Amino acid sequence: MNRSWLQRQQLTGYLFILPNLLGILLFFVIPAVFSFGLMFTNYQFANPDFRFVGLDNIIRLFQDESFYVSIQNTLVYLASVPVSIGLAFFVAVVLNRSVYLKNLLRTVYFMPYITSGVAVAFVWMLLFQPSQGPINAFLRGIGIANPPGWFAETETALYAIDIIQIWLLLGYNMIIYLAAMQEISPELLEAAKIDGAKSWTSLRHIIWPLVSPTTFLLLITGIIATIKSFGLIQAVTQGGPGNSTMVISLFVYKTAFRYYEMSYASAISWVLFAIILLFTITQWVGQKRWVHY
Repeated sequence: MNRSWLQRQQLTGYLFILPNLLGILLFFVIPAVFSFGLMFTNYQFANPDFRFVGLDNIIRLFQDESFYVSIQNTLVYLASVPVSIGLAFFVAVVLNRSVYLKNLLRTVYFMPYITSGVAVAFVWMLLFQPSQGPINAFLRGIGIANPPGWFAETETALYAIDIIQIWLLLGYNMIIYLAAMQEISPELLEAAKIDGAKSWTSLRHIIWPLVSPTTFLLLITGIIATIKSFGLIQAVTQGGPGNSTMVISLFVYKTAFRYYEMSYASAISWVLFAIILLFTITQWVGQKRWVHY
């Protein structure tokens, strides 16, 4: 084959991906490198007089009580990921069978994932309204005299956020599981049925192991997305009441754009990157025990 023709084809391919590469370079790589350098200075926004301070920002971070509060809140927030995956799996199992209005139900479950996050936040704020919201009205109707204050109370605000996040992730996880389940050979399930396997046995020993790579994918992407999640909490609680919903991504935002401590915010950002990397590596090593390819 003509070598010059291959080179022209390669050049055409590079030209097609060039805009995306430029976007990654300009909006991800360069800012990341700049942020890494900024972490070792005492730079504050609009203050040109800054200097190298070494590891002072890192030391300050690990002495900051707000940082540990944000880590704790982030871990509670991450509980929404496995819960959503578990619910999505069982919904997908049901919708993968002969169910009335199956396609409509799939659409209804998936709609929240493509809906504006701010719109979703305001709808749930109305639903969770303590005195007149329909959720507390329902709880009173079934005999709970003092239902939770949800976003108005420090003890329940983060759990209300978790409920919203579970609802948001459910549709996407369900669609991915449905795609995986439709790749399972019907003959395999039929053979198990002939051998006397009950529905629960097939679900546990055939379907669940065969979709374990999908579970692994959803776990990694869900944890990364949830750790970086910002818009939902900012729209609903802005980290309050108190610091009860202050997750680490919101901590970065407030440090940078409310207190204008860009160097300290950069340090928090890189610690956030390290946390995401640690979660990903742990999952990647652990998946050898339970993921079946």
